Amino acid sequence: MEEYQSKQVPENLDDPPNSRLFAVTSRSITEDELRESFSVFGDIQGVWVVKDKQTKESKGISYVKFAKSSQACLAMEEMHGKVLMEGTKPIKVFIAQSRSSNRHRDVEDEELTRIFVMIPKTFSEEDLKDTFKEYGDIEYCVIIKNKFTGESKGLGYVRYYKPSQAALAIENCDKTYRAILAEPRTKAAATDEYSGGGGGGRADYVPSADSMNQYALPMADPGNYPVMDYRSGDFTRCLMMSTRAALTQEQIFALFDLIPGMEYCELQRDAYGMSKGHALIRYSNLGSAVYAKEKLNGFEYPPGNRLAVNFVDDGEDRSSPVGRMAMQFVATQMMSAVWNGPSTSQVMKPPGFSPVSQMSRIQTDVNLPPLKKLAPPDSKSKERLFVVFSPSPLPPDVLEDVFCRFGSLIEVHLVPGRKVGYMKYADKQCADEAMAALHGRVVNGVKMKVMLADPPREESHKRPRNF
Repeated sequence: MEEYQSKQVPENLDDPPNSRLFAVTSRSITEDELRESFSVFGDIQGVWVVKDKQTKESKGISYVKFAKSSQACLAMEEMHGKVLMEGTKPIKVFIAQSRSSNRHRDVEDEELTRIFVMIPKTFSEEDLKDTFKEYGDIEYCVIIKNKFTGESKGLGYVRYYKPSQAALAIENCDKTYRAILAEPRTKAAATDEYSGGGGGGRADYVPSADSMNQYALPMADPGNYPVMDYRSGDFTRCLMMSTRAALTQEQIFALFDLIPGMEYCELQRDAYGMSKGHALIRYSNLGSAVYAKEKLNGFEYPPGNRLAVNFVDDGEDRSSPVGRMAMQFVATQMMSAVWNGPSTSQVMKPPGFSPVSQMSRIQTDVNLPPLKKLAPPDSKSKERLFVVFSPSPLPPDVLEDVFCRFGSLIEVHLVPGRKVGYMKYADKQCADEAMAALHGRVVNGVKMKVMLADPPREESHKRPRNF
């Protein structure tokens, strides 16, 4: 059994939301050492070391409660993977789940970077960005508009690159914006957000106080969007992308942003925050959307995963003379590119776009060191890493390519029939560097949890237990 170190626990550990950290440390790390290391990031309201109820020894798990969410997020960003004391392993730091949460997974960083705001209906996306950029670097802004009139609904989203930036915006922006972490209350509200369908006053989008601790990006089924075919002349500025691999929002954004003019890109998720394998993309002009559909439909990303990209209804009136002329012009361009081959399609090729043959076999969200040679097969293993893959294991050659870059890798071993594997290193420091760099990262659409493996048990001459 486990218990917190004997101490008076505050009445509400989740006030404000996401202000409590969960840390995995060496068992020798004390409460005072944790408090000293984390106090530089803000006002600490409590530190608890989880101890075994019987032996009273630390289990290497601790909690740190801050007065503000932004302080906790900044501490997580700065301290994850750091070594607190010489001779101890790097610590792992996450935002702790709400005590009332029924989820069975860690709070991911990307769940804490997107905020939902109420804005004047006169705001443009540039106005929205200018208003919130003082709190950190913004990845994108989106204003929710009525599908039929194109008018703003007075609602918007701002996506930051770091959780601490989003938390600062929520804490410090003008209270009239009512900024919170983005989460529609119901699937119907989420669908309405994109379709612009009837009703939907501001109050419809305000989550309850209990729901603010949880996070889920808006959901939408591809079936809710009429899929179109360019052969029928139904070109639009909106695309729906489907993928079997677990791509992240950032990977999809980077891929479609290769074509100039992308206004909006959002990965669709279910009520538990898990990817549904679909993303909605919108461009500022018809030509870019048509080019993106032509180039990326069937594109393998990551290698072995073929993307499906189709047009979806964007609610625009294409029956006007101007709309018909635009569609005819794009259709002519499209058919010319299809029938005349690569030489003609080069006219529409955006700068920086690489064909499939030039894409790297390793697609990841971390900067990897250069390749290094493997350690001799007969080298003595000084450290083993245990890796959990989601949704499925990576091929051994890809894993070898990634994990060898930190030096002294002996071999890669995948456990048959399971989504786990082991990486053997001849040098402990190399293994620690690989773990710090790769834990929680995505490689070729697969997310990895990288941890120290349990040491091999000493051989014993005692009779093994039968229970």
